[in-house]
Amino acid sequence: MTLLTAHRILIGAAIAFFAFYGLWEFAGASGTGGGPAGMARGAVSLLAAGGLGIYFLTLGNPRGRGE
Repeated sequence: MTLLTAHRILIGAAIAFFAFYGLWEFAGASGTGGGPAGMARGAVSLLAAGGLGIYFLTLGNPRGRGE
């Protein structure tokens, strides 16, 4: 396994965790009274997941450029 492969696995896991946490915060904010703070945490978490997703898509080709 190359360093880039390990990096992709970790970034993918981070995206999944941020997305899950964001959706969990939105569900908790509407159900148990998390209120505006819960909605803000959920929004920030989903924004972080989106940012990491964009970063994940821009990672370089593991075989080098032009192949």
